[in-house]
Amino acid sequence: MSKPSKPIAITMGCPAGIGPEIILKLFSDQQTLFAHPGIVIIGDKAILEATACSYNMHINMVLWEPGMEVVQGCLNVLSETMLDPKVIDSGRPSAEAGMASYRYIIKAIDLCIANEVTAIVTCPISKAALNLAGISFPGHTEILAEKTGSSDFAMMMAGERLKVALATTHIALRDVPVKLSSQRIAKVIELTDHAMKSLFGIFTPKIAVCGLNPHAGEGGMFGDEEGRIILPAVQQAKAQGMDVTGPLPPDTVFYHAFHSRFDAVVCMYHDQGLGPFKLVHFDDGVNVTLGIPVLRTSVDHGTAYDIVGKNLARTTSLAAAVRLATGVRQISP
Repeated sequence: MSKPSKPIAITMGCPAGIGPEIILKLFSDQQTLFAHPGIVIIGDKAILEATACSYNMHINMVLWEPGMEVVQGCLNVLSETMLDPKVIDSGRPSAEAGMASYRYIIKAIDLCIANEVTAIVTCPISKAALNLAGISFPGHTEILAEKTGSSDFAMMMAGERLKVALATTHIALRDVPVKLSSQRIAKVIELTDHAMKSLFGIFTPKIAVCGLNPHAGEGGMFGDEEGRIILPAVQQAKAQGMDVTGPLPPDTVFYHAFHSRFDAVVCMYHDQGLGPFKLVHFDDGVNVTLGIPVLRTSVDHGTAYDIVGKNLARTTSLAAAVRLATGVRQISP
């Protein structure tokens, strides 16, 4: 695994959320993470300064532009917006905050594609704020996929004990059986296999695949998706040389993964994977987008509007996302 030669970018996320706070806290507490080759913040310098002032944090900030060297010992900021901190209503979604957070993401993608930064770490955004700004994407993953022209992509949540990848993400539960296909599940298994090798250095990963129904369908008694859709995908992956097991009952597979029988679990829908994952990695999980031509990691939590300004936000997930982004390179096959 090689180290990046250019800085990575951290997007500030929603200006009204905890993104500014956790960035400043991480810089204050763990400056070694910001050392060579460095980190640049894509966000709003005025918001960061106002947040630092509210916590009585004395942080030197410098403006950064593509092509410039990162100034060591300072928080390097590409100020994509010039918001008025008095106008942004902290702890509440707004159209202005939603548009700003969207602009930070797009700028980061452009810089990564132009090789001005080597990876993107994203702080949380608000889907409600995006909608208020007229932006219909449900989240980072879909924005990154569209803006990079990626059609085969997946969300992975990664922690030390559990790693889960999702065949479907932000859709209604009733739509999951309709959206699932053998082709889609086979692609997510492939992306997971590749990620385990390239990101985590596990060169013969053992991958478990969840069933959709209770007891993985119990031989068709509780649904036929296991035999009709999921099993063919597992068989295809095995034929390609991957170490894959499934479909397995979702109520037991995470226990076995937690105890190292499996290196990763491919899940059929959002809460099937993220419920068990966040039970174990609520504070230190990392969201990784697989199948896109840029490396993107993220915190695994939301904007936490309810604790903005209360000095309660923790930096554990952001630190883990930064470490993963600075330690590895390409994640798409």
